[in-house]
Amino acid sequence: MQYYKKMRIKRKKYFSFFKKNSLNSHRIYNEEKIIEMTKYRLPAEFEKHQAILIMFPYSDKEDFSPKLTAVQYEFVEFIKRISFSETCVVIVKDAKHAHIVYHLLLDACAQTANIKYIEYQAYRVWMRDSGPIPVYENETGKIVYLNFNFNAWANYHAYPKDDKVPEVVAEFMERETVMPVYNGKRVTLEGGAIDVNGSGTLLCTEECLMDKNVQVRNEGFSKQDYENVFNEYFGITNVIWLGCGIAGDDTHGHVDDFCRFVNRDTVIICDEENKNDINYFALQENISRLKDAKLEDGKPLNIVKIPMPEPVYYRGNRLPASYANFLITEKSVLVPIYQDINDAKALNILSSVFPTHNVIGVSAVNIVWGRGGLHCLTHELY
Repeated sequence: MQYYKKMRIKRKKYFSFFKKNSLNSHRIYNEEKIIEMTKYRLPAEFEKHQAILIMFPYSDKEDFSPKLTAVQYEFVEFIKRISFSETCVVIVKDAKHAHIVYHLLLDACAQTANIKYIEYQAYRVWMRDSGPIPVYENETGKIVYLNFNFNAWANYHAYPKDDKVPEVVAEFMERETVMPVYNGKRVTLEGGAIDVNGSGTLLCTEECLMDKNVQVRNEGFSKQDYENVFNEYFGITNVIWLGCGIAGDDTHGHVDDFCRFVNRDTVIICDEENKNDINYFALQENISRLKDAKLEDGKPLNIVKIPMPEPVYYRGNRLPASYANFLITEKSVLVPIYQDINDAKALNILSSVFPTHNVIGVSAVNIVWGRGGLHCLTHELY
């Protein structure tokens, strides 16, 4: 309880800071801006892709201690569900580990013919953040993998092998890599810090990218600097800056925990109804910003609210449980669920915005202990 009170005070401080210092955060679209053809385009996650990347956890020293065994069985069910829809590329420690994982998936009746393995000893499993970000080269249509710097969210020890994951995956997929650089320096960015509609609009948060004191990714960067990077490497012409993320998120405000595009002009946003909950004011502020924001063509967004589960704790620590951290596959939408009264409501809402997909709940009761969800664990490959 003491930890909870301290967290509330801390988040009130950040919320107040960004509310006072968010210049033009509500007015994003500029009708007078002249847009030139960009080199790359970052596709939306609801577009067709070739495979899903994931890493199977093997060590209880990182991320999931002391719940590794329970987490591994949730991974098996998750990967099985992916394999029913498309190819799943699984990073494993070595050949012995691949053998173990293969038989776990075989016993679970996964579509093992759709599962491929990369033997590479990375440490952290959060492929959304350490993995490659595939983009299309506009002139040629070629796919290249962006290799942003990964510094463990400026929060934990950064393992050099984790930073090499994009190169390893690119070699396996036979893709070229591009290392994003701005003003002569390599750019640090995680995939969970952004979400796009594939047509020029990007979502991100001030808490994650603009905090000058906590978990700083790119020291000295302004909003304009980030927007320049987004334009150059993602083809983004319109950035919607949201405020703070949800409590328990050790990335310090990743947008994929609470707000996602589900089609070109529609976002889902987490909505906390309990005014005494630590997430209430931050999420209400984000909803307000979305109502004022515009898409790249100047039109308003369609906003669909989705509930939050009841707060999830482990050893007194609030965890970032959220239904927004779902994965879109070719045939299904896999949604983290928590044995919560709102599980069914969230699944029904997502079914309404994904009418051509099977919306399936996948237990993340143990996975969320690592302070992430299904989307955080994976990345689309093209």
